[in-house]
Amino acid sequence: MAVEIKFGTSGWRAIVAEEFTLANIRRAVSGIATYVASQPGHHTVLVGRDPRFLGETFVAEAAKILASQGVTPVVIPEAAPTPAISYAVRQRKAGGAINFTASHNPPEYNGIKFSTPDGAPALPEVTKQIEAAIAALGEGVVAPAPDPKKKFEEIDVKPAYLKRLGELVNFAAIKKAGIKVVFDPFWGAARGYSSQILRENGVDTATVHDYRDVLFGGHAPEPDDHLLADCKAKMKETGAALGIATDGDADRFGIVDGDGTFIQPNYIIALLFDYLVETRGWRNGVAKSVATTNLINALAEHHKVQLYETPVGFKYIGELINQDKIAIGGEESAGLTIRGHVPEKDGVIAGLLVTEMVAVRGKSLGKQLKELFAKVGEFYPNRENFRLTPEVKEKFVEKVKTDPTKLGGHKVTQVVRTDGLKLVLDDGSWVCYRLSGTEPVVRVYSEARRHDQTETLSEAAKKWVLE
Repeated sequence: MAVEIKFGTSGWRAIVAEEFTLANIRRAVSGIATYVASQPGHHTVLVGRDPRFLGETFVAEAAKILASQGVTPVVIPEAAPTPAISYAVRQRKAGGAINFTASHNPPEYNGIKFSTPDGAPALPEVTKQIEAAIAALGEGVVAPAPDPKKKFEEIDVKPAYLKRLGELVNFAAIKKAGIKVVFDPFWGAARGYSSQILRENGVDTATVHDYRDVLFGGHAPEPDDHLLADCKAKMKETGAALGIATDGDADRFGIVDGDGTFIQPNYIIALLFDYLVETRGWRNGVAKSVATTNLINALAEHHKVQLYETPVGFKYIGELINQDKIAIGGEESAGLTIRGHVPEKDGVIAGLLVTEMVAVRGKSLGKQLKELFAKVGEFYPNRENFRLTPEVKEKFVEKVKTDPTKLGGHKVTQVVRTDGLKLVLDDGSWVCYRLSGTEPVVRVYSEARRHDQTETLSEAAKKWVLE
């Protein structure tokens, strides 16, 4: 039987040579071609990749499949950030984009992201049609006969994207502040993007991991605290005020303060929201996923700005960007974008805006966060994964259908079912449970209002899963 290809919150991903094979890539691309051909407008699809193993081969194969089915491929020959591809789709008025990437997943994975003509990740109503088209193909798709004379149009997405970043970020202010920056692209698609535009604008910028390595140093290309030691070491060596990092396809970010402290994405989104209201005067709205810090809720109330709380999955935030309903939207998993930009996670612009914020305010991120807490209260978010036995999972699935009245000795004042189960407690803390769709894991997000309560809240959240 053919492997079932399912597009999750951010496309289809699988292990190379197991399920991510040329045969299955042909099926997936054929399904996308069928969908694009059925739509009005331009039947042109951009085909790009991150720097993973065999990426060039997969792009070439996808281009041949698209062409054989009446869809015009435009090939992006160099590895490119997901948001740069998203911007190119909008600029070219293309029918969409196929991006071979597994984002921050380990190096043995690859995947396909499909973006619609607006540059946003495909919504469920689109991916369901693509999945149905793939299923209708049956066992396989015959590879088109090679034609050495057939050349596809190629595009360099970098110049236009960097030009747009230059319009959105105040590089003059960064240069004037004279701060030093370290950029860590994690061997990924943002190599030559953040560092180039900073240097072109006169900012002293050093890099680490600025070369292609399809194994990403032997681990997932994820800009999280435990993997940023080289970035921190380079910061210390150069006296940098800031470290900015991106993941494998540059849709996620990681930020290190001048003293070497990792600032978690929840706080970065909140700080940038506050900064954009202050410097741009944008008050049209803010969006966050249900699992993202309520510090944003408090700031929305403080600034008298409309708050949108979405299910997990950046496509929902992308919709609000397209509708110009929000100044900024973000997820705790290190994804954000801003008004007037792509409806897609952009780790590149995140790092650049943080650099601008530090330069303009002349304060470390730690100090800015303390000032934010003084303004609207303290928030201490946490995220854990709990692996469940089949018995516990079965019991838990039934349990989350009920509305608990108490958790950890606190009264539940609000039950939110936007995505999973979120319980808001009487002291302002909260817990959110989301079951993985692919493995026996429950993701538990929690947020205490005092630092010394984080462990207690986490234990109470875990106990409720297992009791």
